[in-house]
Amino acid sequence: MDRGIPIRSLSRGIAVLKAINLNGSMTIMEICEACAMPYATTSRIVQTLVFEGLIARDPGRKRYRATGLVRALAQGFQGSGRLATAARPHILDLTRRIGWPVSITTRIGPDMVVEVSTHDHTTMAFSSPDPGYSLPILECAAGIAYLSSLPEAQFQDVIAGLRAMELPNSRHALDLIAHGDLRQQVRAHGFATRSNVPYTRHPGRTSGIALPLFDGGEPIGAMTVIYFATAMRMAEAVNRLLPDMRDTARAIEASLADLPHP
Repeated sequence: MDRGIPIRSLSRGIAVLKAINLNGSMTIMEICEACAMPYATTSRIVQTLVFEGLIARDPGRKRYRATGLVRALAQGFQGSGRLATAARPHILDLTRRIGWPVSITTRIGPDMVVEVSTHDHTTMAFSSPDPGYSLPILECAAGIAYLSSLPEAQFQDVIAGLRAMELPNSRHALDLIAHGDLRQQVRAHGFATRSNVPYTRHPGRTSGIALPLFDGGEPIGAMTVIYFATAMRMAEAVNRLLPDMRDTARAIEASLADLPHP
């Protein structure tokens, strides 16, 4: 494999596993649509994942769900302990003040992965994402905020990698941030938004506002406030939530400066 060019079959297999894990259970046709892949290719990948024990067919149904073995894939994941440690008290305080849950995410490959969140500390949340829960980087406010904060050379490297992965349903979003005004707008305003986020456990029911987080001037991740999409329009949410979010981001970055690097 050339440097930076992914193995397409492996990327497709991971995409299938992530889709099933996100949706709970799926038919092969549903997986085809979610991953934008031909039926024959999808069927072979599903059977391979069944053989490896990572997914199983529901008894008496043509639906597939993840098995307990997928937890073994996360056993080595410890997250960015330093970022989670610095952020936890500040996002708990933010949730107490605004009511809405807050998540801290970092980039891993084509996803933004949850390091820590406050979903368990408020009733204003549909569910609680465990550390390691991921969202496609191009389909969430956190991903757009993080990508827009990257230095030019690093930004171009990440964009090239995302293009090579041929991510399903993300071509428009990729072109928008790579060639449109989106990146410049986010950098100018210092935050990103995403209404009715589709790739969650409750598609379309939540919206988010995200700020990039920096460690010594280097982008390290993002902080997102998630709220019910029906609760308020985005303009109102920005007006009400952004000042407290900015104070919290500055507090997190100050705490990071006081923590030693591993």
